[in-house]
Amino acid sequence: MSELNIDWANLKFGYMPTDYNVRCYFRNGAWGEIEVSSEESINIHMAATCLHYGQEAFEGLKAYRCKDGKIRIFRMEANAERLQSTCRGILMPELSTEKFCEMVKKVVKLNERFIPPYESGASLYIRPLLIGTGAQVGVHPANEYLFVIFVTPVGPYFKGGFFANPYVVIREYDRSAPLGTGIYKVGGNYAASLLANKKAHDLGYACEFYLDAKEKKYIDEAGAANFFGIKNNTYITPKSTSILPSITNKSLMQLAEDLGLKVERRQIPIEELETMEEAGACGTAAVISPISKIDDLEMNKSYVISKDGKPGPISKKLYDKLRGIQYGEEPDVHGWVTVLD
Repeated sequence: MSELNIDWANLKFGYMPTDYNVRCYFRNGAWGEIEVSSEESINIHMAATCLHYGQEAFEGLKAYRCKDGKIRIFRMEANAERLQSTCRGILMPELSTEKFCEMVKKVVKLNERFIPPYESGASLYIRPLLIGTGAQVGVHPANEYLFVIFVTPVGPYFKGGFFANPYVVIREYDRSAPLGTGIYKVGGNYAASLLANKKAHDLGYACEFYLDAKEKKYIDEAGAANFFGIKNNTYITPKSTSILPSITNKSLMQLAEDLGLKVERRQIPIEELETMEEAGACGTAAVISPISKIDDLEMNKSYVISKDGKPGPISKKLYDKLRGIQYGEEPDVHGWVTVLD
């Protein structure tokens, strides 16, 4: 193998080829053996259901090289369970948690040399992907599927440090419908967000901010991430039938309880932003992306949450705690981390 010549400290959050990916095919009603491949391409039929009817699901998780020299993977069982939920939602065969985890561990070990060093702040991003490969012209589920996991080293989400960003309410677009595919991690939800995201960037904001699709009254999501707010020693996050159940948000809710905060999952009227002491978006890429302000241009309203652009103290505490668990520097009391041998 060639020597790696990677500037670990300046890695972007993007794709870089690695040595191997792992694959598993579903044919004749059953999952096959795990295969190792060095090919970056997939040969699929032009009538595959993933291309025509959106039978496609993916996940995102990370592996970390830690201070003690060990490699840790964060909450892969939770990703397996969320993928299974998506499979049930769009009629794809479920992959067992056992096989999912076996494949995650295998692909990480095969590409161990691409895991960034501890001091770099970078990590190995793991992308499981499940697609319908069987040819189908009618709107029906496929009879064949491919599950593949590839990895790529990625830089830290916050290049300039952990700071707060402005968001803008986008009322003319919805990411997903109340009883649609919003609770599943399918590519169509992200395609539906591209136009709104571009508009937000064109207006000079970090990200778009969605309200509920039905009434446009309640907070839904912050771009492609879950929203949370902090006030009165309470961690508050939206309850909605169109929000992806974020594993990061689930983890932060548990940590908030551990720190003595109350946790509320409920509808949040947009006007309640006026009383929020802190707010953020949360997800795998950034853990927490603090929000400085949310502008509702159509209503000529601006909700300022952080006047100095700095994260609030509770957000910082939650961020440090979760990162500490991921890197093995905080006790893993909830059994979230898998340490590779």
